[in-house]
Amino acid sequence: MVLLALTSACGDDAKPATAVEYGKLLFHDARLSESQFNSFSCSTCHATTPTPQGGRMDSGYTLYNVVGRKTWWGGYETNLLDAVNFCYVSFMRGVQKLPADSPQSRALYEYLASISPEAESSALPYTVVKDVRDVPRGSAERGRTVYQAACQECHGETHTGKGRLTELASILPEVTRDYDTTFPGVPHSLVIIEKVRHGQFFGIGGNMPAYSMEALSNEDLGALLTYLGL
Repeated sequence: MVLLALTSACGDDAKPATAVEYGKLLFHDARLSESQFNSFSCSTCHATTPTPQGGRMDSGYTLYNVVGRKTWWGGYETNLLDAVNFCYVSFMRGVQKLPADSPQSRALYEYLASISPEAESSALPYTVVKDVRDVPRGSAERGRTVYQAACQECHGETHTGKGRLTELASILPEVTRDYDTTFPGVPHSLVIIEKVRHGQFFGIGGNMPAYSMEALSNEDLGALLTYLGL
């Protein structure tokens, strides 16, 4: 059913002829998840080239050579499908995990294998900030670059939200006007840091993924806060 939905939107001539082509289609389409509330595709958070193109600062690593890694999510997942399903359920609002024998799982694997030329590749670190603390501020100029690279795809342009991925994505920094009510007594900047560092996992960051230290340094986070006027 998912395959039919995806290909019908593209027209009959666009139907994938191979598992790799089908997997690539799934990778780039939010309809991989059947949830009507999902706006994420795999490509929202992951590049597929050795290094992200266009200055992207994704919350997730590039998936180039991902099949050759021994572990994922900083060593917390030792099975590739489990790593995929963590994203699928946590961020893409999948109701249940993709089964190993499903056409979607098989096609996604074939596509990921096609962008994994090395039989073995190093596992990548994923450092979670345990205790959220304020960070030193940086330059607004750098913060603007960080916003465009890390935030704008989902949140759209500052102040207006123009181009945001979904209406559920907050408009920055205007959303902080509500923080005195929703997070009384907490500095607005600390709420943003919490959302960035822990994502949705403590009920603060909506549906956004967390940014590890490898994905976003404290220096860049501090510059982002300056740019947002926080």
